[in-house]
Amino acid sequence: MTPFSAPAAPTIQVLNKGCFCISLDSDALRGALESEIGEPGLFELLQARCPTIFAARPVFVSRQHVARMAEVVAAVESVIALPAYQEMVLARSPAIAAQQPVNARGVFMGYDFHVTETGFGLIEINSNAGGAMLNAVLARAQRACCIEVEGLMPLPDVADRLEADIVAMFRREWALAGRGGALERIAIVDENPPQQYLYPEFLLFRQLFRRHGIHTVIVDPGELALRDGRLWHGDLGIDLVYNRLTDFALGAPGNAVLREACLRDAAVLTPSPRTHALYADKRNLALLGDAAQLQALGVPQATREVLLAGIPPTEIVVPANAERLWRERRRLFFKPVAGYGSRAAYRGDKLTRRVWQDILAGEFVAQALVAPGERAVSGEAASPVLKFDLRNYVYDGRVQWVAARLYQGQATNFRTPGGGFAPVYAGLGETPAL
Repeated sequence: MTPFSAPAAPTIQVLNKGCFCISLDSDALRGALESEIGEPGLFELLQARCPTIFAARPVFVSRQHVARMAEVVAAVESVIALPAYQEMVLARSPAIAAQQPVNARGVFMGYDFHVTETGFGLIEINSNAGGAMLNAVLARAQRACCIEVEGLMPLPDVADRLEADIVAMFRREWALAGRGGALERIAIVDENPPQQYLYPEFLLFRQLFRRHGIHTVIVDPGELALRDGRLWHGDLGIDLVYNRLTDFALGAPGNAVLREACLRDAAVLTPSPRTHALYADKRNLALLGDAAQLQALGVPQATREVLLAGIPPTEIVVPANAERLWRERRRLFFKPVAGYGSRAAYRGDKLTRRVWQDILAGEFVAQALVAPGERAVSGEAASPVLKFDLRNYVYDGRVQWVAARLYQGQATNFRTPGGGFAPVYAGLGETPAL
């Protein structure tokens, strides 16, 4: 760690620029991964498949910002719970979102923020945020090299508590869906799972669920069948589907069985098309940050103030505002309505006329730019300073975990050397933000 001249505790900004005393311990990471999966080879698979998934350094955030993010999350959740909001949003959503059961909450909501000393903003909400299990492993693999920062290290049981919370969350989804008895069988579903970037995390989830007595399989949706009012994988009846698909409305031909199972309530599906429509459609940010519409929905003034201060101005791109948005593009970020993983998202100052025409032909929102945080990854003069955002993993309105994602470029990409998921430390003497 770079020495601090003042006797007072260093600021968060100084820590992010000059603290290099906590780092990722590769041996501890290997040990955590091997013990989690219960068999050798996961460390090597992770290194081969996604070598830049874990950042070398943690990120420091003030306690005030952690509390403010939780306040925005609570405000958003209170609006989404309103029948008037749901009616408005579902009216413009795929029909399946309005037709399916409504009780389950949706696992692993991801509220992503940009936070700096002078800026703050909720940049998007995702309905199937990946990385929670990887962050549990990461919490077990941090190493401090000086006594000054030992108090920042996570307590030994912090990852255990997150994993227990994850299992409880899936069991609650099962109970909220009105099912009797215990949750016994889970299918983790994605298209061609072994080829997915985060396949190693699927293996971690499978092992976690199995340790808690829940039989778990990892399958492509084409491997599922619907018989006698129940979803099946071969001879195994499926109770709950942990949905990692990015076909949010299940409209692709390969997802037809899962779509029908969802409509018939033949298995609990989480997160669901309804969850995505209510939370993750980017048009919702325009609604949640619109003072007039919030007032019309009956949102209390205090909640409106939290939302308007915490959500960057966002509007849907339509022909009527296209000329103005092009003129103002340098202070805007453009995102597809149903986008994920920063795909087809563009900083306005990088736009070409050709890309602008693609935006006009598609469904996009324009959001005011909020600068991301910055983290130096070493004290060397030639070392890059990486950007970071903060992902809040949320279930049923409660923040379960906060992780950072370090990157270079326009948006998070998990392709930056030294970048990837990073632990978040909320001030001196604290464990990772929970």
